[in-house]
Amino acid sequence: MKKIYNFSAGPACLPNPALKASKSAVKDYKKSGISILEMSHRSAPIVELFDDTTQNLINLLDIPENYSVLWLQGGASLQFSMVPMNLLPSDGTADYIDTGSWSAKAVIECQKFGNVNVVGSSKDSVYSYIPKNVVTSEDASYLHITSNNTIYGTQYKSFPEIKNTNSYLVADMSSDILSKPIDISQFGLIYAGAQKNMGPAGVTLVIIRKDLLDINLRDVPTMMRYKTHSSKDSMFNTPPVFSVCVVNETLKWIQSLGGLKEMEIINERKAEKLYTEIERNSLFKSPINKEDRSTMNVPFVFLDKKIDDKIFLDYCLNRGLTTLKGHRSVGGFRASIYNAMPEDGVDALIEAMQNFEKNY
Repeated sequence: MKKIYNFSAGPACLPNPALKASKSAVKDYKKSGISILEMSHRSAPIVELFDDTTQNLINLLDIPENYSVLWLQGGASLQFSMVPMNLLPSDGTADYIDTGSWSAKAVIECQKFGNVNVVGSSKDSVYSYIPKNVVTSEDASYLHITSNNTIYGTQYKSFPEIKNTNSYLVADMSSDILSKPIDISQFGLIYAGAQKNMGPAGVTLVIIRKDLLDINLRDVPTMMRYKTHSSKDSMFNTPPVFSVCVVNETLKWIQSLGGLKEMEIINERKAEKLYTEIERNSLFKSPINKEDRSTMNVPFVFLDKKIDDKIFLDYCLNRGLTTLKGHRSVGGFRASIYNAMPEDGVDALIEAMQNFEKNY
């Protein structure tokens, strides 16, 4: 079979060792004679799986003891509501930085529970940069950011500092979690859908500072309270067991490579190769401010707008390079080169760009 490289923004490619281990788990989990898909989440092997996954994540991210790790459902989109529902008083204010479609959606959901102050936005430039030198509100409960913008290809290289001791940083890290080391203590809460850089769709990670679990601002539905899930070790209801299994295998794969420091080196090398080719190639350009370019999602467009994008997309598809079409809101092309995208895949895309340039 021809080698296929999947550049999808999500659900995205997964590392082969994780796929192999997951395949085995579906057939017979830990030689129990039972598929993991059939096992009770109350059974000892599954409780052990969740404990192991949580500990592996703690080890990789160096999560301090005063944080709780939750494995939830509903995707990052549900967190747009859960964050303000749990953490924002009805007469309070939350600061948001608008750097793309997902942060804009988070703003809309937050407005249903309190006041929103958009303290920075790059919407005026089609989200081509990360706003800098943002001035936060003195009375804001928290500042919300989207660390990496999947559609537009921008990424925070350093995070905003919160000077108000009564406030804290909240981050949607769905598309760059585990791509590099981060200082967890900078954040009050981090959330991330797994299906981009951590595992398959179906599970959402929340890392929350434990003191925030005791905030009780309104009559929040039981399933929507962070404390509900923390108190039951993410077992309040039937969790997405198989998705967590794949996440755990992905965490073990990252550790086998040398952890997040080594992962960061690999990711930066892949991204640098691709951006260098975009700048060199006479047919393409990057629409993103250079200092804010994402190492995860690389959008690029034709310099000549008269060229039909489909010509290049078909050219790539014939070479086993799939799902390179840019988001419908921006057009062009987008290569999502998450942790699991092998360097060979990036090299194959670069070769296709060079050959297309010669032959076009």
